[in-house]
Amino acid sequence: MTYNCLLYEVKDGVATLTLNRPDRLNALGDTLREDLFDAVSRGSADPEVRVMIVTGAGKGFCAGGDVKAMNEAKESGRERSLMDKIAPGRDRTLLAMREAPQPIIAAVNGAAAGAGMNLALGCDIRIASTVAKFSQAFVKRGLHPDWGGTYFLPRLVGMAKACELTFTGDVVDAAEALRIGLVSQVVAPEELMPTVQALARKIAAGPPVAIRQAKRALYRNAESGLREALEFETFAQNACFETEDAREGIRAFVEKRAPMFRGR
Repeated sequence: MTYNCLLYEVKDGVATLTLNRPDRLNALGDTLREDLFDAVSRGSADPEVRVMIVTGAGKGFCAGGDVKAMNEAKESGRERSLMDKIAPGRDRTLLAMREAPQPIIAAVNGAAAGAGMNLALGCDIRIASTVAKFSQAFVKRGLHPDWGGTYFLPRLVGMAKACELTFTGDVVDAAEALRIGLVSQVVAPEELMPTVQALARKIAAGPPVAIRQAKRALYRNAESGLREALEFETFAQNACFETEDAREGIRAFVEKRAPMFRGR
C-alpha cells in the first residue's frame, strides 16, 4: 500500500514512517493525518514489526497544522469545525501511537512546531539532530495547544517549564531540548538516521513480548499508585516468564552466548 503524504518502509523488524510533505515542512494537512493513522495501525498489527520510527522528509520534522490551508479555508468560507474535521483524526492517531505494542522513536530532523512538536512528544523516545528546533507555536497564532501538548509536555519538563513554553511559544534549540529532557540524544544531522536505526535495531533484537509489556506497564503505571504498579508488574512478569523468549534468554545467559528472541 502506498500513501499520498507518507512513506512507509519495513526493514529488519523496523518500520520507518516518513512524513512526506517537504514543500510545507510536513505540515499536517492534505491526507497526512489519515496516512499517519493508517501507517501506525498497519505497523502495530504487523508481527514482523518490532519498532517504529517517525521522521520527516526534507528539512523539517513537522511544522504542525497547515496554517496556509487554514487561512485558505477561512477566506473561502469552507472551513469545518475543529470537532468535525481535525479532532477525531488527531485523537485516534495519538491513541494508536500510545496503544501500539511496539516502541516508537521520533527522529527529529528539523523544525517541530506546534502540533509537530506534540507529535514528537507522543512518541516513546526522541532523538534530535543538532539543527532541530521545538516550539509550542500555538500562542503566536492565537490558538490553544492540541495533539496532546498539555498532557505530554508537563510530564517531560515539569509544570513550570511547560507553562513557560506554552505561554511564550519560544523556540527551543536541540541543546536546550536535551538539557530540559525533551529529547534523549542530540547528534549531527548526518548521524541522525544511523543513530536512530541503530537504537531501533537494538530494541528489535530484544524479546518482543517483554518489551511490549514493559511499554504498557510504563505508561499505565505513570497514572497509577505503587500498589497498582506492583500488581501489574507481577502480571506482566508472569506472562513473560511463560514465553519461549524467556527460556531462550535464561538458557543463553547460562551458556554465555547472545540470545535469539523470536517473539513467542
